[in-house]
Amino acid sequence: MASLLRCSLRSRPAARLPAARSFSGSLSRNAGAAPEHRYFPDEPQSPIVQTTVPGPKNKAAVAELSQVYDIQGLNLFTDYERSIGNYIADLDGNMFLDVYAQIASIPVGYNNPILRQAVSTPEMARALINRPAMGSFPSADWTNILKTGLLKAAPKGLNQVFTALAGSDANETAYKAAFMYRRQLERGGPHVEFSEEESMSAMLNQSPGSPYLSILSFKSAFHGRLFGTLSTTRSKPIHKLDIPAFDWPQAGFPSLKYPLEDHVKENAEEEQRSLQEVERIIKEFHNPVAAVIVEPIQSEGGDNHASPAFFQGLRAITKRNNVLFIVDEVQTGVGATGKFWAHEYWNLESPPDMVTFSKKAQTAGYYYGNNALRPNKPYRQFNTWMGDPARAILFRAILEEIERNGLVENTASTGDYLYKQLESLSKKYPLAIQNLRGKGRGTFIAWDSPNRDEILLKAKTAGVNLGGCGSHAVRLRPMLVFQKHHADLLLERLEKLF
Repeated sequence: MASLLRCSLRSRPAARLPAARSFSGSLSRNAGAAPEHRYFPDEPQSPIVQTTVPGPKNKAAVAELSQVYDIQGLNLFTDYERSIGNYIADLDGNMFLDVYAQIASIPVGYNNPILRQAVSTPEMARALINRPAMGSFPSADWTNILKTGLLKAAPKGLNQVFTALAGSDANETAYKAAFMYRRQLERGGPHVEFSEEESMSAMLNQSPGSPYLSILSFKSAFHGRLFGTLSTTRSKPIHKLDIPAFDWPQAGFPSLKYPLEDHVKENAEEEQRSLQEVERIIKEFHNPVAAVIVEPIQSEGGDNHASPAFFQGLRAITKRNNVLFIVDEVQTGVGATGKFWAHEYWNLESPPDMVTFSKKAQTAGYYYGNNALRPNKPYRQFNTWMGDPARAILFRAILEEIERNGLVENTASTGDYLYKQLESLSKKYPLAIQNLRGKGRGTFIAWDSPNRDEILLKAKTAGVNLGGCGSHAVRLRPMLVFQKHHADLLLERLEKLF
């Protein structure tokens, strides 16, 4: 992925529009600077709010939809025809600077013209009209689609991919691969046949055919809402209530103090406590641990960070205990943290066994490098679709757009700028911005606020679509095309909320 980080901005000529209004006061760094190259010259110059939020058309649309569809999680009825770049439009003519981006899932802006071209090709039409059952009837161009897209972006040391439908599905199938791998080793290798006892007991959901194995996850983790992934999700009770769960262990994720550079010693001690707990669980838990799964930054659980040393320690523990190491990059992957994959910050001596992805990739699955992680027989890791070639084609176009415009570099530099400005703002409003975190991690930034929910609501009236996570964290999840002039607008609107 090094080539992605070196690419220059050369896809579209710089727009000759006046620069967006810089953030007020001494915090502004853009004042007097040369106009910035803009990825979307036709974006609004600033948010537009001309009705109450939600407005009358939005309210009417919600009322109509609620008659036939569950709308309890609805955030904003969206006019996707009018949405552009970093701006999301509602039905009442309002345009919001979107720093939530469909729960961290839009990579290169609404109505990106390059993606429009990609979906207008005969290749895309064939994939959509004749959607293949990929495990049995892959298209003639499937190998090329993978090699020029998903595998081109593969994390270092992982040269194979299993495609899936969503982030939960990616993690769920990674768990299955871990269990099959573990039992294959215990059985004596891939060529050893299943016993009659295994086959019969599996049909009764009993051991040894259905073994008592487990996946270790961390407190406050979020890995999805399917049955296996839900058993590793620990972020909020509402996700899990009333759903049967597997008897799987959890370890404490390090509870660090911020700013990290001011608490190095005590944070290191906290991380060591967590690592010791992980190893103890692996050695003692009554259902043997087949794999450990971890997010580079716990996202839904509150944007919780740990140091590269912590993750290096996890990798060492899993290696010496013959346990697989799964890194969940569903939310952190594809450039959001200023590197293409967040685990690149860790400088691991050996790569993770599997890396799962979705969201900004607009497709899903997991990468791996060990051939033994393939099942030994057909139909064991299988479903009808096994992903969607149309989405893999779209990812290839996203990758090309990232590479052409140096968007990983853009996210790193914009994130550094935004973090410094927020750091100054937190000193001015220490009650509103607490435990600011995400320094040096692109635009993957969050802070705690005692009145978080009120801030999220007020932000819309100020023309900004923000997100929350955990119990009281405000999180920023802008797109890779989010730039310094957008950051200035965001900071200006935030200060008015405080």
